[in-house]
Amino acid sequence: MISINEIRRNPNNIKEALFKKGELIDIDHIIQLDESHRKVQFSLDEKRAERNRVSDEIGQTKKEGGNADEAIEDMRKVGNDIKSLEEEENTLKESLLHILLRLPNLPHESVPEGNDETANVEIRQWGKKPNYSFDPKTHTDLGESLNLFDFKRSSKLSGSGFPLYIGLGAKLERALLSFMLDHHIEEYGCTEIFPPVLLRRSAMTTTGQLPKFEEDMYHTKVDDLYLAPTAEVPVTNIYRDEIIDEKDLPINLVAYSPCFRREAGSYGKDTRGLLRVHQFNKVELVKFVTPESSYNELESLTRQAESILQALGLHYRVLSLSTGDLSFSAAKCYDIEVWAPGEGKWLEVSSCSNFESFQARRGEIRYRSEETRKVDYLHTLNGSGVATPRLFVALIETYQQEDGSILFPDDVADYLGIKEIC
Repeated sequence: MISINEIRRNPNNIKEALFKKGELIDIDHIIQLDESHRKVQFSLDEKRAERNRVSDEIGQTKKEGGNADEAIEDMRKVGNDIKSLEEEENTLKESLLHILLRLPNLPHESVPEGNDETANVEIRQWGKKPNYSFDPKTHTDLGESLNLFDFKRSSKLSGSGFPLYIGLGAKLERALLSFMLDHHIEEYGCTEIFPPVLLRRSAMTTTGQLPKFEEDMYHTKVDDLYLAPTAEVPVTNIYRDEIIDEKDLPINLVAYSPCFRREAGSYGKDTRGLLRVHQFNKVELVKFVTPESSYNELESLTRQAESILQALGLHYRVLSLSTGDLSFSAAKCYDIEVWAPGEGKWLEVSSCSNFESFQARRGEIRYRSEETRKVDYLHTLNGSGVATPRLFVALIETYQQEDGSILFPDDVADYLGIKEIC
């Protein structure tokens, strides 16, 4: 959430930054609403102070044996005024919060400007596109011929977009998750988290899924709980409403969870096979850091996510997303896209984002400075480390053989515990 103090101080800068993110926001209305709220707060504070003062006077008058009836009657009127002002203050506060919770984060100055993904900037590539002496098959052809997954039968269970992995397909999925968790724990010292996946509305609000993107969430109406769209949500909320000592930062966490997304806006997009699904598995990296270190931490977080693809020998590239392609909560984001030779295109497998204090402010996640002992909002970051569906796609397409089998190199086979699928 953007600080209302920052909006007061720099309304034009806020308006310009939001415009770069594709948002036309009436900042003047927000300022007017804030001014009205503060005026009512001031009047309310005055009335409460008057009530306290007169209450003391009434007590003293009674103690001295005097008549306080007139003062008591006046106090009833003050009490009615306070009640009316409290209702007005609460209405204005809710109206202001309603708007502030729907404002996206401001893009960092280093983010390339542009309206959409066409303005994204490629930062680097790793590895080379594999060459074949045959026409490489798509993952759907490979998966069906090798009995790795069955979308026809899964549709009987849940409808389209819910994968059913079978045999070595299920084993490969499980192996990828175990490898990635072990890699992040052993190589980068992350603390493993195994979070719940049914979440309160407040948790979804902290990370920015609610209130703006409610239609994309799976929701259980009876209990008013949401299925996690990513482990970022429960893991970030571990420290909601807490103050962390600076000496305990940075905190580096890794978590596996199933993820659930309705993909309400996916009409017309490629939804074949594993390319776009409603339920998928993902290993998530979450960092809690001091503000001055957060952009260095973003670079190291991105390199950490890349290391998974390097270990698996997969060709990939890193993109810096433009202002118009940034997510709602991100101040800066790198997308990692892996090359899928059967599909003949890049597939996003990770987004590594710095949210600065945006999520921390929504969730009241703060830290205490060692030097000054002052309390302030920390910065949160997260990155997929990585999501499995498109990784699965790139992996089997990259290491396919002419006879339709899949043969992993020895080092990759060591990570996965699988050498050949045929």
